[in-house]
Amino acid sequence: MSDLVSVGVLTRVFPPELVDEVIAEVGRTEQRHRSLPARVMAYFSIGMALYSEGSYEDVLAQLTDGLSWASGWTETYTPPSKSAIFQARARLGAEPLAALFERVAKPIGTDATPGVWLAGRRLVAIDGMCLDVADTTANHEHFGRPGVNKGERAAFPQARVVALAECGTHAVFAAEIGVYAASEATLTEPLLAKLEPGMLLTADRGFFSYALWRKAAATGADLLWRIRTDKSGPKPTHIEDLPDGSWLAHLQQTHSAAARRAEPILVRVIDYTIDDGRENPETYRLFTTLLDPNEVCATDLAAGYTQRWEVELTFDELKTHQRGPRTVLRSKSPDLVLQEIWGHLCCHFAIRSLMAEAATHSGHDPDRVSFVAALRITRQTLAHPGAFPP
Repeated sequence: MSDLVSVGVLTRVFPPELVDEVIAEVGRTEQRHRSLPARVMAYFSIGMALYSEGSYEDVLAQLTDGLSWASGWTETYTPPSKSAIFQARARLGAEPLAALFERVAKPIGTDATPGVWLAGRRLVAIDGMCLDVADTTANHEHFGRPGVNKGERAAFPQARVVALAECGTHAVFAAEIGVYAASEATLTEPLLAKLEPGMLLTADRGFFSYALWRKAAATGADLLWRIRTDKSGPKPTHIEDLPDGSWLAHLQQTHSAAARRAEPILVRVIDYTIDDGRENPETYRLFTTLLDPNEVCATDLAAGYTQRWEVELTFDELKTHQRGPRTVLRSKSPDLVLQEIWGHLCCHFAIRSLMAEAATHSGHDPDRVSFVAALRITRQTLAHPGAFPP
């Protein structure tokens, strides 16, 4: 894997000219010369995700050697004080990091990448996570925090993140960041614009609503969502049994006259259990827009749905290994919290891009490449790329 790294993963995935272009687009280009220009601080914001336990000075020291080398030694950086770094972060803000992620992040699996495709569609998943942020008055008032037992509050405020990830490569290609009280369904709606025909979106039980299903299906992407089977779940009306054991059904809301007049939603229903040795195995129910069993059978769809768990593993990579277990984000103001989260998302995408390239180069499944090893190599090559000629 190390042989594939030329000038450090960050500058390969986020080249300096692109960083400058994005900074200019959002109006954060400096009006006068500074010791910490906006480009350096953009890389610094991503570098904080690589060295989440390091101090500001440690992170910048790791970055500067690699950035000087990447410029052909035409630029050098003398580490300033912690206060100067903080002020430079505040000047940059969160918007350039969000825009940089928006410009670069995309599905990266190729036609030959294992685990990327199901029934000719790119398999993607949506899910959410919460991140602990620094316990400051500003963060508490903006993000809020969950309640715990007996009316007490959690130790830290939390930001909620909902993301779209490619199952076969773990590449997060779209994300929405909100306050703790924002529901996952609310944060999902802006992400639907990232779906397109040729994708198959998987989602867990908590995401279904009639409105969200209609909006997601209208993007042209196909859907494969798990559905609640208790009293709170939707009640499909049987239309026709299919030869593979699945069945076609209509979904119709009945809470109002207008809802009853609306065109019903046609779905294919897949009910199944998993033989895991338990006396009373749980029943799973999936809804899908893939209606033809000749195109993809119910068994393959049920097996494909298990790939939704890849997004859970993606969040584990970001939260447990990249950020560090039980680590609280360091930023003390909401805008810098957002900057830090976007930096983590940019960093994870850069590492996953490296892993996908390494897997393709060696003919392996990206799932078989170690994220921990890739993270370690990224840290090494960022600060010490001198083994390669400029």
